[in-house]
Amino acid sequence: MPQDDNALTRARLKTPRAAAIAGIVFSVLLTTIFWLFRSTVPADPLEHGEWLAMNSRSATIGLNLIPFAGVAFLWFIGVLRDRLGAQEDRFFATVFIGSALLFLAGLFAAAATMGAVILAASTLDPSEVINSTTFKYARASAYIIANVYAAKMAAVFMVSTSTIIIYTRIAPRWIAVLGFGLAVVLLTGSYALSWSAIVLPVWVFLISIYILLDNFRTQHT
Repeated sequence: MPQDDNALTRARLKTPRAAAIAGIVFSVLLTTIFWLFRSTVPADPLEHGEWLAMNSRSATIGLNLIPFAGVAFLWFIGVLRDRLGAQEDRFFATVFIGSALLFLAGLFAAAATMGAVILAASTLDPSEVINSTTFKYARASAYIIANVYAAKMAAVFMVSTSTIIIYTRIAPRWIAVLGFGLAVVLLTGSYALSWSAIVLPVWVFLISIYILLDNFRTQHT
């Protein structure tokens, strides 16, 4: 009887085939967020903050999209784990899940810091906020959290996921090789290249497209 109950539970909790769309949603949202920020906020963490006094609406929209991107990323992780099934290795699974959660934590921390700056500028005189030591500290903190900690955890996530792909063949080998290469870009270029953060959503998009197409092929065979 317990075995029948367990089988029924697994059947009810079966991951929807269309769940791979979550990775596509994450990729589109994160790319949009980066574009909104880059069109408003300068890449230099020591900039003087004139954008706060002019127009911070795009940055605010980007901040409001981050929680939705985070939820989509968590769903994407679930899709990958479901695809692994019994092949999941405890060591790589720990690194894979841990780096993903730390990436999200860093992304959320940087967003919260920038959100506090924008909120303060909207309720106070923007010139007071811009000229304060608090703004300089918050701006530098958000930059370091996003470009050092979150970016490096994203690179670890890409490396661990690429390694899993090679060993389990849940996706084509070329996606894994591409993941290793893009991870190097994140590890070495997050400071020098302001666009380097875009490599994660691009890579997740490729994996999601493959899983989605593979699911549809399996469904119709």
